[in-house]
Amino acid sequence: MSASTRNGAPVGSARSRRKSSAQAKALERALEKPVATVDASELSAEDRKLAELGYEQVYKREFSWLSCISFAVSISGLFASVSTTFVYPLEAGGASSAVWCWLISGAGCMCIAISVSELASAYPTSGGLYFTCKYLAPNRWMAEISWLAGWFNLLGQVAGLASTEYGCAQLLLAAVSMASGQTADGFNYMPTNRQTVGVMAVIAFMHGALNSFNTSFLEKITRSYVIFHICVLVSCCITLLVMCNYKNSSEFVWTEVLPDSGWSPPGWSFLFGFLSVSWTMTDYDATAHIAEEIKNPEIKAPWSITIALGFTYIGGWLFTIVLSYCTGDIPTLLETPLEQTAAQIFYNVIGPAGGTFFTVCAFIILNFTGMTGMQAGARTFFAVARDEMIPLSRVWAKINRSTGTCVNSVWLITVIAVLINLIGLGSYTAIAAIFNMTAIALDWSYCIPIILKMLYGQFTPGPFYLGRASFWVNLWAVLWTIFVSIIFLLPTIRPVTKENMNYAVVILAGISLFAVVYWYAAGRFYYTGPRVKTQLVDNNGGLKEEVEPESANSSATLLTQLIVYIYLTPQIHQHKKMKFTAIFTLAAVVGTVTAGGSPYTNPKNGGDGSAPTCGAPICSTGKRSLPELTSLPRRAIRALAANDNDGEFNKHDIKNGGR
Repeated sequence: MSASTRNGAPVGSARSRRKSSAQAKALERALEKPVATVDASELSAEDRKLAELGYEQVYKREFSWLSCISFAVSISGLFASVSTTFVYPLEAGGASSAVWCWLISGAGCMCIAISVSELASAYPTSGGLYFTCKYLAPNRWMAEISWLAGWFNLLGQVAGLASTEYGCAQLLLAAVSMASGQTADGFNYMPTNRQTVGVMAVIAFMHGALNSFNTSFLEKITRSYVIFHICVLVSCCITLLVMCNYKNSSEFVWTEVLPDSGWSPPGWSFLFGFLSVSWTMTDYDATAHIAEEIKNPEIKAPWSITIALGFTYIGGWLFTIVLSYCTGDIPTLLETPLEQTAAQIFYNVIGPAGGTFFTVCAFIILNFTGMTGMQAGARTFFAVARDEMIPLSRVWAKINRSTGTCVNSVWLITVIAVLINLIGLGSYTAIAAIFNMTAIALDWSYCIPIILKMLYGQFTPGPFYLGRASFWVNLWAVLWTIFVSIIFLLPTIRPVTKENMNYAVVILAGISLFAVVYWYAAGRFYYTGPRVKTQLVDNNGGLKEEVEPESANSSATLLTQLIVYIYLTPQIHQHKKMKFTAIFTLAAVVGTVTAGGSPYTNPKNGGDGSAPTCGAPICSTGKRSLPELTSLPRRAIRALAANDNDGEFNKHDIKNGGR
């Protein structure tokens, strides 16, 4: 007897049975989940689209064109973000690095933004690009890929909010320092780490309180933001150009590379100027996360993202050029006690009063970024909790009756952001590494569905679509993300010490390892990807099936069912005759489908011309609907097929244990 058997039975059979039993129980719980039914005739077009995607409308759609564009602009926080990150290109290569890196990197970021807009237009839900994996990934890997994209997006949202709140505190205290008066070695008031963290916590809780109001309130305060932002940006640029009496020469701004980072050759150091752009032009799908609060989201969300990022690209480049002409001596500027090079430029050019004013304006603008970032992040937590991806999902997916918003998720992301920033009490290097993760995590959460879109061809375009140019824009978006991710993971200063080391690579590896271990330890036993939570009912009271792009008709569904049986049923693989019979059957079905559809839908083949009325996820007979079945992970379908006794996939096969 071989070593792999004992008493005629495989050694691993008991372990396999235990594993299959655990998966079967998870599947049974998923099958028994209650599903809301809604009357299709009573829904608006956008609510019907959401129901077709599997979700019930719970938010009020308050966001208009102006508020959507304003929301998308506020996420970048152009004026404040450039002000707080201007130090990186100056260290990388001086003023020329700031100018040219913005122009080059902005083009790559625009490709990412447009690619995100295409997906947001096709699948407008609060899940953003995480949700699109349900339709773009192959069914056998859909759950795993959705899990990874979801965790990357959560990491990026939380790290981005934490860095924004910390930046708000730094700008406010920098304004206080300027107002306190200058001394020989700095300013009369210089904030400590404890004071910065304390102010950050107050600001974060204030944003949490404001985000606890209803959607109508959030829409009103967001609406005016873009006007205020443009006014501040234009007035600051004009003031700096008029009042600066020591402008740098055009040759200095556009051609001289003065690296101060320690990297060599200078051309490599020059590349670190891309960091400022990528930190400013990020979180592209924030507007997609509030899609369920937007009227006509399939049009307004993608166009708002594209318009806002186009404004950020052009406006950010012009603002960077103005700052580059007004830097003065760059080595001296980099030694500013304010630790904010742009704020020091305001102070040097305009004076204490003007410098304080524009620094406070940057603080106000960054507060709007924190507000909208928290709203988008809370909707992200709500979306993944709705799909039961995170612990205590019922708590975080709960909608407050008074406000009609996910208040629990708002305070969850608020508390997490504050806890992350508490690390700043011990080490700013460690907290900076977390901040560095924002762009990497968010951009890769976008690139995962973009790659799926290019590879598998299951994408059904929405109103916003680039046509033939789409593939090439998507390709450049992915290539650019790969390139800039390498730069993000490297230390920006050499020689490398424990104080200036970039620990982002350590945190990225740790979070990725956590996601993988958590998946194999627990996630795979309960998470099946974005779920169906609602079911449309037609005018006659019949259930309408969830329509998936790859199986939008009964012929394709019948074909999918046969493929599932042939490919995943163990009995077929154990017998060659059964395998050949199944292949011939499949060929016959292909011929039937090509000739005129399946018996379900083609009256010529004996059908009644209508699709089956089995609903999702369980119809009145207890059977799993085919679109929902094919959206399960491969091992889930294998478990169902292995326990199938009567030729049908149903919950009784799971309970009975099959053979």
